[in-house]
Amino acid sequence: MAKSGVCILGIYVADLAFRADRQPVMGETIMGSAFVMGPGGKGSNQTVATARSGAKVTFISKLGKDDFGAAALAMYAREGVTTRIEQVADNSTGAAYIFVQNGTGANAIIVVPGAAGTIGVADVEKNADAIRDAKVFMTQLEQPVPAAVRALEIARAAGTITILNTAPAAPLDDAIFKLCDYVTPNESEATGITGVTVTDVDSARKAGDVLLKKGAGTALITLGGQGALLHTATSSVHIPAISAGKVIDTTGAGDAFNGGFAAALARGESPEAAARFGAAVAGISVTRWGTAPSVPKLDETLALLAKG
Repeated sequence: MAKSGVCILGIYVADLAFRADRQPVMGETIMGSAFVMGPGGKGSNQTVATARSGAKVTFISKLGKDDFGAAALAMYAREGVTTRIEQVADNSTGAAYIFVQNGTGANAIIVVPGAAGTIGVADVEKNADAIRDAKVFMTQLEQPVPAAVRALEIARAAGTITILNTAPAAPLDDAIFKLCDYVTPNESEATGITGVTVTDVDSARKAGDVLLKKGAGTALITLGGQGALLHTATSSVHIPAISAGKVIDTTGAGDAFNGGFAAALARGESPEAAARFGAAVAGISVTRWGTAPSVPKLDETLALLAKG
């Protein structure tokens, strides 16, 4: 049977987002301007972005048996996501503190994975069929790294396209990169992994060379407002950012990009076209508040791309 769709391993957390002019220093209390609670977690955000970008998607994770967990399952049902999720009674669903700066939309985040922090190799093995059957498999580093490595091994052995979003930054053995068709760090993550300070397209190319030497098939480095760099051994293409209006919240933009990219690859688009599609998804998401709720539907993204 032909492979289809996207399988994602990752975590869900409840996002608790606070807006203010700045973050407080230790021991200080300041007044904020807004508070919003919504769905989060990189794997979960990428799952929603993938589904809204038109792909069939399966999400592997763990949740607590609590209100946050119930909210997550209800969201996946609304989004048409197939879930391979274990709910546990002895651990809570994760949560994240998100600070969003008034005016700039810049953010800082603290994540507590909760139940998803216990995802292990055995959990991956139980869901190996979903990984093998997918055309594209994607994971990140919010769940324990051994689980990500095993999932990438299963996907690689099955001929599934593999994507590792190296977020959040974490120490990694170079062996993991040999399992990856695509590695998708942002500037700071690429800097940490490669030792090359990434600030622009030229420095991203240098970091990309290091990632290729480590064994990655393709380095896809996201550069915020500067777009992204799709870098291989034979080509290096700058993908400009795609503007959809005023930037108000960059939280989750990387997840929107990765989900759009994975969905486009799954329907057979070229890597460059898929990266441009991901840029359009991210370009719309930053004009809206929140993470998963800010992700556009497929028709919105296609309409933006059609404008050129």
